Amino acid sequence: MKYAELGNTGIKVSRICAGCMSYGVPSDDFLQWTLDYEKSREMIKFAFDNGVTFFDTANCYSHGTSEEFMGRAFKELGIKREDIVVATKVYFNKGKLQPKAIAREIEDSLKRLGMDYVDLYQIHRFDYSTPIEETMVALDKLVKEGKVRAIGASAMYGYQFYNMQMAAERNGLTPFSTMQNHYNLLYREDERELIPICKQMNVSLIPYSPLASGHLTRPTWNSDSKRSETDKTMKSKYDHAMENDMKIVERVAEIASKRGVSMTEVSLAWLFAKGVTAPIVGATKPHHFADAIKSVDLILSEAEVDYLDEPYVAHSVVGPLSAGPNPLPPFIR
Repeated sequence: MKYAELGNTGIKVSRICAGCMSYGVPSDDFLQWTLDYEKSREMIKFAFDNGVTFFDTANCYSHGTSEEFMGRAFKELGIKREDIVVATKVYFNKGKLQPKAIAREIEDSLKRLGMDYVDLYQIHRFDYSTPIEETMVALDKLVKEGKVRAIGASAMYGYQFYNMQMAAERNGLTPFSTMQNHYNLLYREDERELIPICKQMNVSLIPYSPLASGHLTRPTWNSDSKRSETDKTMKSKYDHAMENDMKIVERVAEIASKRGVSMTEVSLAWLFAKGVTAPIVGATKPHHFADAIKSVDLILSEAEVDYLDEPYVAHSVVGPLSAGPNPLPPFIR
């Protein structure tokens, strides 16, 4: 495993982050394919034993049971708090990013995790209904209180992220150090504005869906997994562009065959070539996660990166929310 710093925080993380949305009690109104506790514990142990120290979840994943599974597993496995970096999120809850909501939700997350602090606290989306300064003051307060070491943001428009960073700078508040956006070979719309802003500000990219919900791990579009059959969010995110995106999938498979590696390794190596710090991988089987771990040692040539880039065409924006009521689905990632 290789390691890197998150922004200017001094926090060192593994170059692969374990995405914990896959862990928690399944439900019809969130996800039906999540892992039960024993299998979640097995995945957490496998990740940690192979050098992964970075774990990402959210207060809304499986209605909070993702956080509960993580905290319980870390304790039972004897993993020391100082040896891991734990990230969680706030937004898809009552009050969204209002100061009172943030104060309430961090306490609930800490209780479920069984921890005194989280290393990285992220806003899950942009809140149109709360003044930016109020949100940034509330987040800065958590840092000053020691409940949070650093703050990050997730999918939003570039101008929104820029405005929040400027609000922090104007008021002497803690700025965001990470951006967890939707980014992979099949979805690259953030290369227009958001990613350049992040790089300018030395904000680490820790994208979700780095393997496009599995589409970049196999030569066929669909699989026989329960997720492929039941995940409506996945279908909404990717199926509309399937015809063109299969051209990219085929090129990933071609390079993987020539290099004697998995498609997972090629897809994640492409992200590293684009400057990503730590893609968030939500594998549900140890051997799938093993491929992700091996990707940190694969370096693609400039010609290979260009070959993978070439078939891409503009996609509909998926991730940032529009103004107005935002229910949990779609696109919680």
